[in-house]
Amino acid sequence: MADVIEGIKPTRMELLKLRKRVVLAVRGHKLLKEKRDALVAEFLSIAGSVRSIRNEAQQQLARAYEDLLAAQAIMGTGAVKEVSWNTDQDIQVHMRSRNIMGVTVPLLEMDKAERTVVRRGYGFVDTTARLDEACRKMEQALTIIVKLAEVEETVRRLALEVEKTKRRVNALEYIVIPRLSATVKYIRMRLDEIERESFTRLKKIKAVLEAQAKEAAV
Repeated sequence: MADVIEGIKPTRMELLKLRKRVVLAVRGHKLLKEKRDALVAEFLSIAGSVRSIRNEAQQQLARAYEDLLAAQAIMGTGAVKEVSWNTDQDIQVHMRSRNIMGVTVPLLEMDKAERTVVRRGYGFVDTTARLDEACRKMEQALTIIVKLAEVEETVRRLALEVEKTKRRVNALEYIVIPRLSATVKYIRMRLDEIERESFTRLKKIKAVLEAQAKEAAV
């Protein structure tokens, strides 16, 4: 049996208050269970895409590095590094947010990553087509990586909220509601005992008064 809440006086007022708390706790437990189930469904839905996006990013990066190594073999590592110094252009990532079942998750939007050779800042004369391919594939990989970051952070935040909601559901189910119910039962029993004691006392008093009345009449 669950522990009774300490410091509670066995009065009808307290009994009414506790009954209201039980009703609220049961209702809150139901709502939290629904929220937990919805969060788990959302988590599983989004988490299922993480692996595929991560694999896509890895494959795209592998293809880009393959072309980069080929370009280094043709042009030389030093020449490729020199080209990279001339292509220092910022790509902005903008972050907004959306709400999933009360959880704020990120929405990442990146400026268009793919650029023309001219916009990359190097010329055609001393470079190879494999370098162009490496750059193009790297730029495509960036878009996928930003999407992966968004999805992974969303999954992380949803997982934390699922765990927090599960703890609250369990606390209500196994601690709060049983203790409230046990305390309600205890107060009802004490009030019944007090009522029986009062009834017995009144009967004794009545018997004494009736006996006294008879003696006085004699």
